[in-house]
Amino acid sequence: MFAIDLNGYVLLHPNLKPQVINFQEPVTLDFLDAELEDENKEEIRRRMIDGLEGHQYIRTLVKSLDERYIDETERTYTYAPIHSTNYSLGLVLPLYSSYYLRANLSDQILQVQYFESLMPNTFESEGRVFLAPRQYCQDLEQSENNTEFLLNFISLMEKVTPDSKQCDSFLLHNLILDTGITRDLADRVWKDKDLLTYGLLAVFAATDGGITRVFPNKAADDWMEDMEPHNSTFYRRSLDNKGYIFRAPYRDPGYRPSDLENNTVGILVSTAVDLEIDGRKLKPAVVGVKLDLEAWVEKFKILASNHSEGNPQGPRKQCSPSSSCEMDCDINSEDLLCVLIDDGGFLVMSNQQDHWAQVGKFFSEVDPNLMSALYNSSFFTRKESYDYQSLCAPKTESNKGAAPRGIFVPTIADMLNLAWLSSAAAWSLLQHLFVSLMYTSWMQAEDIMAENMEHREASCIMKQTQYYFNSLNATYSAVIDCGPCSRYFHAQRLSNTNLLFVVAETMICSQCDSMKLDQAEMRSEGPEQCELVEMPRYRKGPHVCFDYNTMEDTSDCGRGSMFRPSWLLLAFLQLLLLLGGCTSSSVGRGL
Repeated sequence: MFAIDLNGYVLLHPNLKPQVINFQEPVTLDFLDAELEDENKEEIRRRMIDGLEGHQYIRTLVKSLDERYIDETERTYTYAPIHSTNYSLGLVLPLYSSYYLRANLSDQILQVQYFESLMPNTFESEGRVFLAPRQYCQDLEQSENNTEFLLNFISLMEKVTPDSKQCDSFLLHNLILDTGITRDLADRVWKDKDLLTYGLLAVFAATDGGITRVFPNKAADDWMEDMEPHNSTFYRRSLDNKGYIFRAPYRDPGYRPSDLENNTVGILVSTAVDLEIDGRKLKPAVVGVKLDLEAWVEKFKILASNHSEGNPQGPRKQCSPSSSCEMDCDINSEDLLCVLIDDGGFLVMSNQQDHWAQVGKFFSEVDPNLMSALYNSSFFTRKESYDYQSLCAPKTESNKGAAPRGIFVPTIADMLNLAWLSSAAAWSLLQHLFVSLMYTSWMQAEDIMAENMEHREASCIMKQTQYYFNSLNATYSAVIDCGPCSRYFHAQRLSNTNLLFVVAETMICSQCDSMKLDQAEMRSEGPEQCELVEMPRYRKGPHVCFDYNTMEDTSDCGRGSMFRPSWLLLAFLQLLLLLGGCTSSSVGRGL
């Protein structure tokens, strides 16, 4: 849900961060900066500013919760003006949230049976349960520790029933239903499987009702996802995409594993459960597995080899440039680089053992030459956006003097120039003069205090760059020209997944080095101002501007009520004359 004013600025939006004490003023965030801008949202914003009602279905770009990925997905925007105000209210829904399940489990015996699987003594046989931290009942004590929160919930359920007046029966009935369904899944499917033979570290299910069940119990010790499914990136991305979504653990560019052998890397694979009831489509849960990277690399290399269909274990011959055999990512691992890259450009799997420690990194950090070739071949598109609500450490300044820097002293000609009088520089100078003349002693005391204080973070702008798959689905092969030695590569999208399979010759000469593509956040001065002026955003602003009113109570402002625009202008000119130290001859030259 969101609301905007006549300037298009958001008053309410999930991406509008709460006021931070270090911000010098409230955040002014345009609706198109709160989301990823496109033509459809521009039109919706314009209609809302004009006070129109509407209900529009659009395909749009959505940034993932962890801000690493971009998904092209479907949304419906419903909006209307708020009567007697200058604001408009909007509601955004994905198609799969148009309908929802409403459980009705009035059978108390069934309720007790389902609730039993929430008990910690069932975790070894049925998997550990994580409970979304929702307000199921008024007296339920919240806790950041999910185990403690679960125990608080169980303790309360021993005293009240799900249909108690102090409880939300809708939340509790859906929770009971999902508890029973995931327990049956563990009993009928998971417990009969030897996960190690499949190269799996864990299996899991997360539901709209707030249950996340992870099997086996020991695998839940490494479960780092949010306890609220709707706040988890894997959950939301699985709902917004078709097929299987692979995600490697995040590695920032400076990541250096100290001892990879003792740290098993798990690749999360998830997909949404699709239901259709009476023609209505629902996605009430997400299920998935966590792959053991080392075990699956071996399977990956065999799948990407040239075994014959009739004899998958038969002998293979080593490929060479003169031979006609297919590329083999197993036997030719010294000459061939074979990788799986996800739709955000992050490395998921590689046949090179020295790459295992880099799984989860943006692929340009691993092989900038190949990643640039994939981008230039239109496998990836990138989207740049700006975060205007970030906090950064203050910039270090080489000049620590107390005197203000960059003060412009105008000439008489400047003073008589109307354009200069109305400029930002003039009013900035005026403010500086007032502060210098009226508050000098206070500023000196403040400087003394500030010397003993640590530098605090201040508001800043961060530039974000995300990569996502282009609409290209075909197989593509090309040669990277590296001067005396070229590099051949072959790439293909894997159907029903978010993966790109790439085979390339290993690097053999330094001429193939290229500039890295940036994906990580970086500090920025913001978009080019000249470009913004050339393409201004549609705004109306309020119909009436109240800059001064005699009815205003200024008693808390000291003598502030005595300042009038005419007095300000007169004082401004007098101070400038004093500052310039002008003589009559200089005045004549200025005129």
